[in-house]
Amino acid sequence: MLRITQYLINASPLFVLLFLVGETQAANMQTVKIAPNNQGFVLSPSGDRYVPWGHNYASVDILERLSKDRVRVEREFAEMKAAGTTVARIHPEMPRIVTAPGKADPRAIKQLKELLTIAENSGIYLKITGLACYKIDNRLAWYDSMDEQERWKTQAFFWETIAETCAESPAVFAYDLVNEPAAFGKPADGWYTGRMGDVEFCQRISLAPGNRTGDDVFREWTNRMVDSIRKHDKQHLITMGMLPFPGAYKAAAEQLDFVSPHLYPKSGKVDDEIKLLRKFDWGKPVVIGETFPLKCGADDARDFLLKSREYADGWIGHWPEESPAELADLKKNGKATIQNAIWLSWIDLFREIGPQMIRETSKIETIK
Repeated sequence: MLRITQYLINASPLFVLLFLVGETQAANMQTVKIAPNNQGFVLSPSGDRYVPWGHNYASVDILERLSKDRVRVEREFAEMKAAGTTVARIHPEMPRIVTAPGKADPRAIKQLKELLTIAENSGIYLKITGLACYKIDNRLAWYDSMDEQERWKTQAFFWETIAETCAESPAVFAYDLVNEPAAFGKPADGWYTGRMGDVEFCQRISLAPGNRTGDDVFREWTNRMVDSIRKHDKQHLITMGMLPFPGAYKAAAEQLDFVSPHLYPKSGKVDDEIKLLRKFDWGKPVVIGETFPLKCGADDARDFLLKSREYADGWIGHWPEESPAELADLKKNGKATIQNAIWLSWIDLFREIGPQMIRETSKIETIK
Protein backbone atom coordinates (compact mmCIF):
# COMPACT_ATOMS: atom_id res chain seq x y z
CA MET A 1 0.00 0.00 0.00
CA LEU A 2 2.90 2.36 0.77
CA ARG A 3 4.36 1.73 -2.66
CA ILE A 4 1.04 2.53 -4.36
CA THR A 5 0.51 5.58 -2.17
CA GLN A 6 3.94 6.94 -2.99
CA TYR A 7 3.35 6.27 -6.67
CA LEU A 8 0.06 8.14 -6.59
CA ILE A 9 1.81 11.10 -4.98
CA ASN A 10 4.32 11.18 -7.82
CA ALA A 11 1.89 10.29 -10.60
CA SER A 12 0.15 12.63 -12.98
CA PRO A 13 -3.40 13.74 -12.12
CA LEU A 14 -4.62 11.78 -15.14
CA PHE A 15 -3.15 8.53 -13.85
CA VAL A 16 -4.51 9.13 -10.36
CA LEU A 17 -7.98 9.58 -11.84
CA LEU A 18 -7.67 6.38 -13.88
CA PHE A 19 -6.38 4.49 -10.84
CA LEU A 20 -9.22 5.64 -8.62
CA VAL A 21 -11.90 4.68 -11.14
CA GLY A 22 -10.32 1.27 -11.80
CA GLU A 23 -12.94 -0.70 -9.93
CA THR A 24 -15.67 1.06 -11.87
CA GLN A 25 -13.93 0.21 -15.14
CA ALA A 26 -13.79 -3.47 -14.19
CA ALA A 27 -17.43 -3.48 -13.19
CA ASN A 28 -18.42 -1.93 -16.53
CA MET A 29 -16.48 -4.39 -18.72
CA GLN A 30 -18.68 -6.83 -20.60
CA THR A 31 -17.97 -9.91 -22.69
CA VAL A 32 -17.10 -9.24 -26.34
CA LYS A 33 -19.21 -11.22 -28.83
CA ILE A 34 -19.45 -11.40 -32.60
CA ALA A 35 -22.16 -9.07 -33.91
CA PRO A 36 -25.29 -10.86 -35.16
CA ASN A 37 -24.53 -9.86 -38.76
CA ASN A 38 -20.87 -11.01 -38.49
CA GLN A 39 -19.74 -7.43 -39.14
CA GLY A 40 -17.77 -6.50 -36.08
CA PHE A 41 -18.25 -6.96 -32.36
CA VAL A 42 -20.75 -6.13 -29.66
CA LEU A 43 -20.66 -6.19 -25.87
CA SER A 44 -22.87 -8.61 -24.00
CA PRO A 45 -25.34 -8.13 -22.43
CA SER A 46 -25.74 -4.46 -23.46
CA GLY A 47 -25.42 -4.99 -27.22
CA ASP A 48 -23.24 -1.88 -27.52
CA ARG A 49 -20.73 -1.83 -30.35
CA TYR A 50 -17.09 -2.65 -29.50
CA VAL A 51 -14.18 -1.68 -31.75
CA PRO A 52 -10.69 -3.09 -31.07
CA TRP A 53 -8.36 -0.10 -31.44
CA GLY A 54 -5.00 -0.49 -29.79
CA HIS A 55 -1.47 -1.78 -29.65
CA ASN A 56 0.84 -4.73 -29.31
CA TYR A 57 2.32 -4.19 -25.85
CA ALA A 58 5.67 -5.44 -24.47
CA SER A 59 5.78 -8.06 -27.19
CA VAL A 60 8.74 -10.10 -25.89
CA ASP A 61 8.82 -9.55 -22.13
CA ILE A 62 5.37 -8.82 -20.68
CA LEU A 63 5.51 -11.19 -17.69
CA GLU A 64 9.16 -10.37 -17.02
CA ARG A 65 8.35 -6.66 -17.11
CA LEU A 66 5.42 -7.19 -14.78
CA SER A 67 7.53 -9.15 -12.29
CA LYS A 68 10.21 -6.46 -12.19
CA ASP A 69 8.14 -3.29 -12.40
CA ARG A 70 4.39 -3.63 -11.94
CA VAL A 71 4.09 0.13 -11.46
CA ARG A 72 5.48 0.67 -14.96
CA VAL A 73 2.91 -1.71 -16.46
CA GLU A 74 0.10 0.03 -14.57
CA ARG A 75 1.34 3.41 -15.76
CA GLU A 76 1.61 2.29 -19.37
CA PHE A 77 -1.90 0.83 -19.38
CA ALA A 78 -3.11 4.17 -18.05
CA GLU A 79 -1.18 5.98 -20.80
CA MET A 80 -2.61 3.68 -23.46
CA LYS A 81 -6.11 4.27 -22.12
CA ALA A 82 -5.56 8.03 -22.15
CA ALA A 83 -4.55 7.77 -25.83
CA GLY A 84 -7.86 6.09 -26.69
CA THR A 85 -6.80 2.43 -26.57
CA THR A 86 -9.53 -0.22 -26.27
CA VAL A 87 -7.38 -3.35 -26.75
CA ALA A 88 -3.82 -4.47 -26.02
CA ARG A 89 -2.28 -7.52 -27.66
CA ILE A 90 0.05 -9.27 -25.22
CA HIS A 91 2.49 -12.16 -25.74
CA PRO A 92 3.14 -14.13 -22.52
CA GLU A 93 6.21 -16.26 -23.27
CA MET A 94 5.57 -19.99 -23.15
CA PRO A 95 8.86 -20.86 -21.37
CA ARG A 96 7.76 -18.73 -18.40
CA ILE A 97 4.45 -20.58 -18.13
CA VAL A 98 5.14 -24.23 -19.03
CA THR A 99 8.16 -25.54 -17.12
CA ALA A 100 7.87 -29.27 -17.94
CA PRO A 101 5.44 -31.54 -19.81
CA GLY A 102 2.04 -31.03 -18.20
CA LYS A 103 3.39 -28.62 -15.57
CA ALA A 104 2.74 -24.86 -15.27
CA ASP A 105 4.69 -22.40 -13.13
CA PRO A 106 2.34 -21.06 -10.42
CA ARG A 107 4.34 -17.80 -10.30
CA ALA A 108 3.62 -17.16 -13.97
CA ILE A 109 -0.07 -17.92 -13.45
CA LYS A 110 -0.12 -15.43 -10.60
CA GLN A 111 1.51 -12.81 -12.83
CA LEU A 112 -1.04 -13.45 -15.57
CA LYS A 113 -3.84 -12.92 -13.06
CA GLU A 114 -2.17 -9.66 -12.00
CA LEU A 115 -2.09 -8.56 -15.63
CA LEU A 116 -5.79 -9.35 -15.98
CA THR A 117 -6.47 -7.15 -12.95
CA ILE A 118 -4.47 -4.28 -14.44
CA ALA A 119 -6.41 -4.61 -17.69
CA GLU A 120 -9.73 -4.74 -15.83
CA ASN A 121 -8.84 -1.63 -13.84
CA SER A 122 -7.84 0.26 -16.98
CA GLY A 123 -10.85 -0.81 -19.03
CA ILE A 124 -8.58 -2.19 -21.78
CA TYR A 125 -9.39 -5.59 -23.26
CA LEU A 126 -6.61 -8.13 -23.90
CA LYS A 127 -5.86 -10.12 -27.04
CA ILE A 128 -3.71 -12.90 -25.59
CA THR A 129 -1.22 -14.38 -28.07
CA GLY A 130 -0.06 -17.89 -27.26
CA LEU A 131 2.90 -20.24 -27.63
CA ALA A 132 5.42 -17.39 -27.84
CA CYS A 133 8.99 -18.68 -27.80
CA TYR A 134 10.41 -15.50 -29.23
CA LYS A 135 13.62 -15.20 -27.19
CA ILE A 136 16.05 -17.70 -28.65
CA ASP A 137 18.13 -17.96 -25.47
CA ASN A 138 15.06 -18.86 -23.38
CA ARG A 139 13.87 -21.77 -25.48
CA LEU A 140 12.93 -25.09 -23.83
CA ALA A 141 15.20 -27.87 -25.16
CA TRP A 142 12.88 -30.63 -23.97
CA TYR A 143 9.97 -28.99 -25.79
CA ASP A 144 11.82 -28.46 -29.07
CA SER A 145 13.06 -32.08 -29.05
CA MET A 146 9.51 -33.47 -29.01
CA ASP A 147 7.89 -35.03 -32.03
CA GLU A 148 4.86 -33.34 -33.55
CA GLN A 149 2.16 -35.05 -31.50
CA GLU A 150 3.95 -34.54 -28.17
CA ARG A 151 4.58 -30.92 -29.09
CA TRP A 152 0.91 -30.41 -29.94
CA LYS A 153 -0.02 -32.03 -26.62
CA THR A 154 2.19 -29.51 -24.81
CA GLN A 155 0.73 -26.64 -26.81
CA ALA A 156 -2.76 -27.83 -25.93
CA PHE A 157 -1.74 -27.91 -22.26
CA PHE A 158 -0.52 -24.31 -22.56
CA TRP A 159 -3.89 -23.22 -23.89
CA GLU A 160 -5.82 -25.20 -21.29
CA THR A 161 -3.77 -23.43 -18.61
CA ILE A 162 -4.34 -19.98 -20.12
CA ALA A 163 -8.06 -20.54 -20.65
CA GLU A 164 -8.59 -21.89 -17.14
CA THR A 165 -6.79 -18.85 -15.72
CA CYS A 166 -8.56 -16.26 -17.86
CA ALA A 167 -12.06 -17.69 -18.38
CA GLU A 168 -13.80 -15.57 -15.76
CA SER A 169 -12.06 -12.27 -16.53
CA PRO A 170 -14.15 -9.61 -18.29
CA ALA A 171 -10.94 -8.16 -19.73
CA VAL A 172 -10.31 -10.94 -22.26
CA PHE A 173 -11.15 -9.91 -25.82
CA ALA A 174 -9.72 -12.96 -27.55
CA TYR A 175 -7.22 -15.81 -27.51
CA ASP A 176 -4.73 -15.49 -30.40
CA LEU A 177 -3.59 -19.09 -30.97
CA VAL A 178 -0.08 -18.36 -32.27
CA ASN A 179 1.80 -15.58 -34.03
CA GLU A 180 2.25 -15.92 -37.79
CA PRO A 181 2.60 -19.71 -38.12
CA ALA A 182 3.65 -21.75 -41.13
CA ALA A 183 1.83 -25.05 -41.62
CA PHE A 184 5.01 -27.08 -42.05
CA GLY A 185 8.67 -27.13 -42.96
CA LYS A 186 11.54 -29.57 -43.28
CA PRO A 187 13.17 -31.08 -40.17
CA ALA A 188 16.37 -29.25 -41.07
CA ASP A 189 14.46 -25.96 -40.95
CA GLY A 190 13.60 -26.37 -37.27
CA TRP A 191 10.47 -25.20 -35.51
CA TYR A 192 11.18 -21.45 -35.65
CA THR A 193 11.57 -18.77 -38.30
CA GLY A 194 11.18 -15.01 -38.72
CA ARG A 195 14.39 -13.99 -36.99
CA MET A 196 15.04 -10.40 -35.93
CA GLY A 197 18.17 -10.07 -33.83
CA ASP A 198 17.98 -12.39 -30.83
CA VAL A 199 14.30 -13.27 -31.31
CA GLU A 200 12.25 -15.30 -33.77
CA PHE A 201 8.59 -14.36 -34.08
CA CYS A 202 7.21 -17.20 -36.22
CA GLN A 203 7.04 -20.98 -35.91
CA ARG A 204 6.08 -24.06 -37.86
CA ILE A 205 3.22 -26.32 -36.84
CA SER A 206 4.66 -29.52 -38.32
CA LEU A 207 8.04 -30.78 -39.49
CA ALA A 208 6.65 -34.11 -40.69
CA PRO A 209 3.43 -33.46 -42.60
CA GLY A 210 3.56 -36.73 -44.53
CA ASN A 211 0.76 -36.79 -47.08
CA ARG A 212 -1.08 -33.91 -45.40
CA THR A 213 -1.45 -30.59 -47.16
CA GLY A 214 -0.96 -27.28 -45.41
CA ASP A 215 -4.74 -27.02 -45.12
CA ASP A 216 -4.88 -30.45 -43.49
CA VAL A 217 -2.25 -29.49 -40.92
CA PHE A 218 -3.91 -26.20 -40.07
CA ARG A 219 -7.37 -27.78 -39.75
CA GLU A 220 -6.11 -30.55 -37.46
CA TRP A 221 -3.95 -28.31 -35.29
CA THR A 222 -6.46 -25.46 -35.00
CA ASN A 223 -9.22 -27.87 -34.03
CA ARG A 224 -7.03 -29.28 -31.26
CA MET A 225 -6.10 -25.86 -29.86
CA VAL A 226 -9.70 -24.60 -30.00
CA ASP A 227 -10.91 -27.74 -28.18
CA SER A 228 -8.28 -27.18 -25.49
CA ILE A 229 -9.51 -23.65 -24.85
CA ARG A 230 -13.17 -24.63 -24.90
CA LYS A 231 -12.62 -27.17 -22.11
CA HIS A 232 -12.39 -24.21 -19.73
CA ASP A 233 -13.70 -21.16 -21.59
CA LYS A 234 -16.71 -21.36 -23.84
CA GLN A 235 -17.33 -17.62 -24.19
CA HIS A 236 -14.22 -15.67 -25.19
CA LEU A 237 -13.30 -15.38 -28.87
CA ILE A 238 -10.50 -17.23 -30.67
CA THR A 239 -8.33 -16.10 -33.61
CA MET A 240 -4.83 -16.49 -35.07
CA GLY A 241 -2.16 -13.94 -36.07
CA MET A 242 -1.69 -14.29 -39.83
CA LEU A 243 1.06 -13.29 -42.22
CA PRO A 244 -0.16 -11.42 -45.34
CA PHE A 245 -0.74 -14.68 -47.24
CA PRO A 246 -4.50 -15.29 -47.22
CA GLY A 247 -4.31 -18.52 -49.18
CA ALA A 248 -2.25 -20.13 -46.44
CA TYR A 249 -4.75 -19.51 -43.65
CA LYS A 250 -8.24 -19.90 -45.06
CA ALA A 251 -8.53 -23.49 -43.79
CA ALA A 252 -7.49 -22.48 -40.28
CA ALA A 253 -10.00 -19.64 -40.31
CA GLU A 254 -12.87 -22.10 -40.65
CA GLN A 255 -12.64 -22.76 -36.90
CA LEU A 256 -11.82 -19.23 -35.76
CA ASP A 257 -14.28 -16.61 -34.55
CA PHE A 258 -12.59 -13.83 -36.51
CA VAL A 259 -9.63 -13.29 -38.81
CA SER A 260 -6.49 -11.40 -37.78
CA PRO A 261 -4.03 -10.59 -40.60
CA HIS A 262 -0.88 -8.53 -40.06
CA LEU A 263 -0.59 -5.78 -42.66
CA TYR A 264 2.04 -3.04 -43.04
CA PRO A 265 1.27 -0.64 -45.92
CA LYS A 266 4.11 0.48 -48.18
CA SER A 267 4.75 4.02 -49.34
CA GLY A 268 2.66 4.86 -52.38
CA LYS A 269 0.99 1.43 -52.37
CA VAL A 270 -1.91 1.85 -49.96
CA ASP A 271 -4.46 0.61 -52.49
CA ASP A 272 -2.45 -2.57 -52.98
CA GLU A 273 -2.63 -3.24 -49.23
CA ILE A 274 -6.38 -2.64 -49.27
CA LYS A 275 -6.72 -5.21 -52.06
CA LEU A 276 -4.74 -7.65 -49.94
CA LEU A 277 -6.94 -6.93 -46.93
CA ARG A 278 -10.04 -7.72 -48.98
CA LYS A 279 -8.70 -11.23 -49.65
CA PHE A 280 -9.15 -12.01 -45.94
CA ASP A 281 -12.90 -11.43 -46.22
CA TRP A 282 -14.19 -14.92 -45.44
CA GLY A 283 -17.53 -13.92 -43.97
CA LYS A 284 -16.08 -13.25 -40.53
CA PRO A 285 -14.99 -10.07 -38.74
CA VAL A 286 -11.45 -8.91 -39.53
CA VAL A 287 -9.10 -7.37 -36.98
CA ILE A 288 -5.75 -6.20 -38.33
CA GLY A 289 -3.57 -7.67 -35.58
CA GLU A 290 -0.44 -5.72 -36.50
CA THR A 291 -0.01 -2.51 -38.45
CA PHE A 292 2.36 0.45 -38.20
CA PRO A 293 4.10 3.06 -40.40
CA LEU A 294 7.07 0.72 -40.73
CA LYS A 295 7.31 0.86 -44.51
CA CYS A 296 5.56 4.17 -45.10
CA GLY A 297 5.02 7.59 -43.58
CA ALA A 298 2.19 8.78 -41.36
CA ASP A 299 0.16 10.08 -44.33
CA ASP A 300 0.08 6.70 -46.05
CA ALA A 301 -0.64 4.99 -42.72
CA ARG A 302 -3.59 7.35 -42.18
CA ASP A 303 -4.84 6.70 -45.70
CA PHE A 304 -4.61 2.93 -45.19
CA LEU A 305 -6.39 2.95 -41.85
CA LEU A 306 -9.23 5.17 -43.01
CA LYS A 307 -9.74 3.23 -46.25
CA SER A 308 -9.59 -0.10 -44.41
CA ARG A 309 -12.66 0.77 -42.34
CA GLU A 310 -14.85 -0.61 -45.12
CA TYR A 311 -13.34 -4.09 -44.69
CA ALA A 312 -11.86 -4.29 -41.18
CA ASP A 313 -13.50 -4.20 -37.75
CA GLY A 314 -10.45 -3.56 -35.56
CA TRP A 315 -6.82 -2.41 -35.70
CA ILE A 316 -3.80 -3.05 -33.48
CA GLY A 317 -0.54 -1.13 -33.85
CA HIS A 318 2.45 -1.07 -31.49
CA TRP A 319 3.10 0.79 -28.24
CA PRO A 320 6.58 2.35 -27.83
CA GLU A 321 9.08 1.68 -25.05
CA GLU A 322 9.23 5.41 -24.27
CA SER A 323 6.09 7.13 -23.03
CA PRO A 324 4.34 9.59 -25.37
CA ALA A 325 5.42 12.39 -23.04
CA GLU A 326 9.07 11.30 -23.25
CA LEU A 327 8.90 11.14 -27.03
CA ALA A 328 7.35 14.61 -27.17
CA ASP A 329 10.09 15.99 -24.90
CA LEU A 330 12.80 14.47 -27.08
CA LYS A 331 11.27 16.12 -30.12
CA LYS A 332 10.86 19.46 -28.33
CA ASN A 333 14.51 19.43 -27.23
CA GLY A 334 15.81 18.39 -30.64
CA LYS A 335 17.07 15.03 -29.33
CA ALA A 336 14.65 12.69 -31.09
CA THR A 337 16.18 9.99 -33.29
CA ILE A 338 14.54 8.91 -36.53
CA GLN A 339 13.13 5.94 -34.64
CA ASN A 340 11.73 8.24 -31.93
CA ALA A 341 10.11 10.37 -34.62
CA ILE A 342 8.44 7.34 -36.22
CA TRP A 343 7.03 6.22 -32.88
CA LEU A 344 5.75 9.71 -32.11
CA SER A 345 4.14 9.96 -35.54
CA TRP A 346 2.26 6.73 -34.81
CA ILE A 347 1.01 7.88 -31.40
CA ASP A 348 -0.03 11.25 -32.81
CA LEU A 349 -1.87 9.51 -35.66
CA PHE A 350 -3.50 7.03 -33.27
CA ARG A 351 -4.87 9.87 -31.16
CA GLU A 352 -5.90 11.96 -34.16
CA ILE A 353 -8.00 9.42 -36.01
CA GLY A 354 -9.11 7.29 -33.07
CA PRO A 355 -12.60 8.84 -32.91
CA GLN A 356 -13.10 8.17 -36.63
CA MET A 357 -11.90 4.59 -36.34
CA ILE A 358 -14.01 3.78 -33.30
CA ARG A 359 -17.24 5.67 -34.02
CA GLU A 360 -17.43 6.59 -37.68
CA THR A 361 -16.79 3.42 -39.66
CA SER A 362 -19.10 2.43 -42.47
CA LYS A 363 -20.47 -0.49 -40.46
CA ILE A 364 -21.74 1.47 -37.48
CA GLU A 365 -25.33 1.71 -38.63
CA THR A 366 -25.62 -2.03 -39.25
CA ILE A 367 -24.78 -2.98 -35.67
CA LYS A 368 -27.37 -2.28 -33.01
